[in-house]
This record gives sequence, structure tokens and C-alpha cells, in this order.
Amino acid sequence: MFDDDLEPSTKKTKLRNLDNMSVEELKEYIEAMKAEIARVEAEISKKQKHMDAAASLFKS
Repeated sequence: MFDDDLEPSTKKTKLRNLDNMSVEELKEYIEAMKAEIARVEAEISKKQKHMDAAASLFKS
């Protein structure tokens, strides 16, 4: 198991002030956030596969 999985996840993402951002900057920000979401989803998938593989080893 990963040590970071054992730690409670209490970190909150600091929200950016959107008021001063142009439309183009907001669109770029959305694209960056979509890329981050895809990265996180890939990490979840990877960890889920590891957990499934470990579980299958211990099934009778």
C-alpha cells in the first residue's frame, strides 16, 4: 500500500481569482484543469489496477 493513501486527504485546493482573467486566459485555465483531471484519472486507474492485482493474489 502507498503511504500517501494512509494519510487523510484534508488539503483543499486554493481557488484562483477569476475576476482579472481575460476570456482567453480562462479558456487556457480550463484546458490546464482538464489536463490535470486526466492525469489524476490515470493515476486512479493505475492504483486501482494495483489494488485489483493484489486482491486477486489473495483470493482463494
